[in-house]
Amino acid sequence: MAELDARRAEVLGHAARTIQRQIRTYIARKEFIALRKAAIMLQSHWRGISACKLYEQLRREAAALKIQKNFRRHTARESYLTVRSSTITLQTGLRAMAARNEFRFRKQTKAAIIIQATLRCHAAYSYYKSLQKAAITTQCGWRRRVARRELRKLKMAARETGALKEAKDKLEKRVEELTWRLQLEKRLRTDLEEEKAQEIAKLQESLQAMQLQVEEANARVKKEQEAARKAIEEAPPIIKETPVIVQDTEKVNSLTAEVESLKASLQSERKATEEACNACTDAEARNAELVKKLEDSERRVDQLQESVQRLEEKLSNSQSEIQVLRQQSLAISPTGKSLTTRQRTMIVQRTPENGNVTNGETKVLSDMTLAISNVREPESEEKPQKCLNEKQQENQDILIKCISQNLGFSGCKPIAACVIYKCLLHWRSFEVEKTTVFDRIIQTIASSIEDNNDVLAYWLSNSSTLLMLLQRTLKASGAASWTPQRRRASSASLFGRMSQGLRSSPQSAGLSFLNGRGLSRLDDLRQVEAKYPALLFKQQLTAFLEKIYGMIRDNLKKEISPLIGLCIQAPRTSRASMVKGRSHANAVVQKALIAHWQSIVKSLNRYLNIMKANHVPPFLARKVFTQIFSFINVQLFNSLLLRRECCSFSNGEYVKAGLAELEQWCNEATEEYAGLAWDELKHIRQAIGFLVIHQKPKKTLNEITKELCPVLSIQQLYRISTMYWDDKYGTHSVSSDVIANMRAMMTEDTNNAVSSSFLLDDDSSIPFTVDDISKSLQQIDIADVDPPALIRENS
Repeated sequence: MAELDARRAEVLGHAARTIQRQIRTYIARKEFIALRKAAIMLQSHWRGISACKLYEQLRREAAALKIQKNFRRHTARESYLTVRSSTITLQTGLRAMAARNEFRFRKQTKAAIIIQATLRCHAAYSYYKSLQKAAITTQCGWRRRVARRELRKLKMAARETGALKEAKDKLEKRVEELTWRLQLEKRLRTDLEEEKAQEIAKLQESLQAMQLQVEEANARVKKEQEAARKAIEEAPPIIKETPVIVQDTEKVNSLTAEVESLKASLQSERKATEEACNACTDAEARNAELVKKLEDSERRVDQLQESVQRLEEKLSNSQSEIQVLRQQSLAISPTGKSLTTRQRTMIVQRTPENGNVTNGETKVLSDMTLAISNVREPESEEKPQKCLNEKQQENQDILIKCISQNLGFSGCKPIAACVIYKCLLHWRSFEVEKTTVFDRIIQTIASSIEDNNDVLAYWLSNSSTLLMLLQRTLKASGAASWTPQRRRASSASLFGRMSQGLRSSPQSAGLSFLNGRGLSRLDDLRQVEAKYPALLFKQQLTAFLEKIYGMIRDNLKKEISPLIGLCIQAPRTSRASMVKGRSHANAVVQKALIAHWQSIVKSLNRYLNIMKANHVPPFLARKVFTQIFSFINVQLFNSLLLRRECCSFSNGEYVKAGLAELEQWCNEATEEYAGLAWDELKHIRQAIGFLVIHQKPKKTLNEITKELCPVLSIQQLYRISTMYWDDKYGTHSVSSDVIANMRAMMTEDTNNAVSSSFLLDDDSSIPFTVDDISKSLQQIDIADVDPPALIRENS
């Protein structure tokens, strides 16, 4: 029982302790929660009080900093303005002193130059006068000597014969008669066309009458001869025969003399008829020449009218461009800049100092928070415009990166030119007063141009197409439509500027630019009021087109120039083998000789293939090959006139065979690409044709100048005729009479102040204008051109 009691006491004690522990835990937790809640309340109140104090302190510090900043700015500006005014005063004084020194130096230099020039002029004039005096003295002495010699000869001639005066009188009378006849012929030439039919009829009648007289005279002579024979037969003695024979012989002589006189008159009549016929033919030739001259003058009048129309169009375009440039210069001038900046600052700048707000009313701001909000508002307005400018800059970078590559062609249309035109038209860059996209495009084209014919032909095609599109799209804006874009943008509100930026941004069209249908065909080539940057871009593009064209032409000239020097004269060994060898050997040698000409043809074919591969307009290709053929004509013809060894018969045959190769190339290239290039070789063709003809002594000057070589001048024909030599057949040049006539015509030309230069000049100018390119190219539908992959990814 004692153990059970002890066990019960132990159990009860343990339970009591457990109960006590739980009660004490509950009481302690309740007290702790109450204490913690009180502490949290105290801490929150205390922290709120400290935060209020800290906020008030920070606000006071910000206000103090603002006041200090404004005060320091004011003091710094005052000091800067004083330093600036003093600096300007010092600079003005120094510049005035430098200008006075420079003016004094220039004045002294000018006076010294005038003194030096006067002194040198006096020295040169005195030296010239001394030389002139000495020359006149020498000339007088020499002329006196020559005159004495001539007087001595005349006195000797007068002593030897006394008929000098009579001969002189006869010659004077003869000269008077000839002058009178010449005047009479000049008067009769005007009436020759009307009277030629009557004269021919009269001459024919007189010719028939003379023929009848000749027949009657012949019959009389026969009758007299028969009578004389009968008288001789009937005469009995020899003593009586003498007077009969004498009489018969006298009659026969008189009859023969009469017959001869009739024949002479007949010949004179025939000569008169021939002269009349020649005069008729000359009159007809002159009439034909006059008709040709009239047709040529009409053509020239038509061409002049067309050129006048073109000049009027260019004048109107230039006047509009000049107006644009004047407006641009006024906008760029310091007064214009000050006005625009002043107006812009009046609208945009809003600070606590001037108290300006959006509506322009002046208010004194009492609260600093309102000033801070007004200062931060323009920054918030400029952020969308800045984002739009950055986006447009990114688009321009993509375009420049795209066109710096070789994009190729799409249906014979250059992709680069169409993409550039689409982007500029889509961004409204032609109507913007200030942009950098044109300069970047020009720099990209300039950096892409290399001394490689493929690259040059590629950019020639692109620049010509782009220039044609610009020519048909842009028109210079007048003074009335000139409104600065910057002023309009500054006066617009925030939402207005955002909407305007969205309208002008490349993202407004979306994927319409990608498929090429965002711009309709009417909008593609609509007339756009172009500003100064667009007109300047057009001028720079024209300059690049002319530069690329000149580089291609000069490269071809450099390539064929060494070959032209080998094509003007055949090697002597080859000529000897051609003369002495057999037919097979001659054919081999002929192929070897034509190799230089074939090299020229290969160069022409290579350039033609390059232009066709890059789709260069046929108009530009025709101009290139026309100038190249003109260069070949000038080089060959000048070499022919300057080198006597080239003016031979065999060399003419050699050059003629080479010209046949060029003619074949022109026929194969067709008129679309060759054009009138073959006509540019007319000088060398006619000169070579004159060299290779036989029987040159039988040709008259009229036949040579009118039929064989109508293009060549008298000086050129005289030089070729005098330098000609035949190393193959031994033929001779033209007759001495023809050469004498040529020399007489050359002296007349020199007296008439006609240029005596017989060499040709090479024309290296640009033979076309922007209007010619625009008229020659066909209309291009840029909507069918697929954009490249880079543009398609960043539509």
